[in-house]
Amino acid sequence: MAKRGDRGGAKTRAHIAAVATELFLERDFDDVTVAEVAAAAGVSKVTVFAHFDRKEDLALDRLPDAVGIARASIRERPDGVDVVEALRRTALALAEEQHPLSGLAEGGDPLARTVAGSRALISRLREFEHEIEAELADELENDARFSGDSELVAALIVAAYRTVAVATVRRRLHGDDLAAVVTAHCERLNAAFGALSTALRS
Repeated sequence: MAKRGDRGGAKTRAHIAAVATELFLERDFDDVTVAEVAAAAGVSKVTVFAHFDRKEDLALDRLPDAVGIARASIRERPDGVDVVEALRRTALALAEEQHPLSGLAEGGDPLARTVAGSRALISRLREFEHEIEAELADELENDARFSGDSELVAALIVAAYRTVAVATVRRRLHGDDLAAVVTAHCERLNAAFGALSTALRS
């Protein structure tokens, strides 16, 4: 069986996720089984679960990338740039390129509606918030340049980003113009992280 980290494994994972997403968009998440995804992708259920821990992760397959991006932002920030500013810059860069993780990708509305309409997927997103919060706290705890309460700062960063992201998704689902949504998203990111920076300094 291919390992998750090798090139073949990554291609298989991406293929399975793409097939699963297509099925979820056609029939809704809750009406599609893992067995059906496996059959459509031409793999076994064992292979599906070798790449994804649970069904929900098939639809939210980009979430693990967010952890790596956040950790890299902290580790690779220039001297003199604090953690909040580093993550603000990263969040803005993702938004400006309309990266899938920003929730602003072209053609992303159908998947957003599918996620919003599934209690299981909403629950998985909430669970992921706790996971990435723990990952951020761990990164900060081991960062020699950071001084402060790592758990508190991680929790505040996640809360700030979640608030902006939820408002952005709501606007997309409402049918607002994408360019306007992107602009508002970036403005709110700046406001949220700016407020967080001010609060932490004081």
